[in-house]
Amino acid sequence: MFLRRPVVRVCLGVIVALGLIAIFAPAIAPYDPVAQSVMAANLDPSAQHWLGTDQFGRDILSRIIFGTRASLTLGLLSPLIAAVCGSLLGIAAGYFGGLADRLIGRLTDILLAFPALLIGIMVAAALGPGFWELVSALAISFAPRFARIARASTQSVRAENYIEAAVASGLTHRRILLRHILPNIAGPIVVVLTLWVATAIRLEATLSFLGLGTQAPKPSWGNIIRDGLDNLFGSPWPIVSAGAAITLTALAFSLIGDAVRDALDPASQA
Repeated sequence: MFLRRPVVRVCLGVIVALGLIAIFAPAIAPYDPVAQSVMAANLDPSAQHWLGTDQFGRDILSRIIFGTRASLTLGLLSPLIAAVCGSLLGIAAGYFGGLADRLIGRLTDILLAFPALLIGIMVAAALGPGFWELVSALAISFAPRFARIARASTQSVRAENYIEAAVASGLTHRRILLRHILPNIAGPIVVVLTLWVATAIRLEATLSFLGLGTQAPKPSWGNIIRDGLDNLFGSPWPIVSAGAAITLTALAFSLIGDAVRDALDPASQA
């Protein structure tokens, strides 16, 4: 059902292509992404520079290709870390209850009171600018969402008769969590994970645009837009190209997330 949808195959093709571009960027990029040339500044797209050049004479296509590495890596890594950490907290709160549930619940309530972008800005500002600092900032901002979903799903599964039977038979908590709880709550977490990848890519671009993400001269789609804004009337191609890359990637992951949700939803298969 998942792969029969044409839009899914197209989006998977886009994601695979982006992954290959990120892996083989040095072999694909026609120029050094940080090499400057005053004589080649603000050129329009041509046979030599397919997407033109910026105000420093750097090839935009090469910067977009190398920027795929930073943006895609961060977009995948930060939601994955958030899913692991947030799900562990949510499972602990939902399964054990009591003090653990109250403490974790209050912590997630506090973090959920703020938008993910605002938490990302505060954490990134506290940790300082940089790639791994931005990964940590986005992971912290996403983790409460996964914790809330994991907690609710765990509480629902915890009330099932087969869990009570497992507890009565003397199975350890570790075995119950790994064999019975985790497999039954993985579906909602995977769906949210795929949807939040697109959000992470957009937030990475936003925070890099604000100077809190990947730092120059290393390219990312966000700081390419930031550099292009300083020279908007001289050459709009950095903003247009990086904006198109962000839009295409976020749309592909969003559609994949919708398809995963439909595939895992029993009501959609009825």
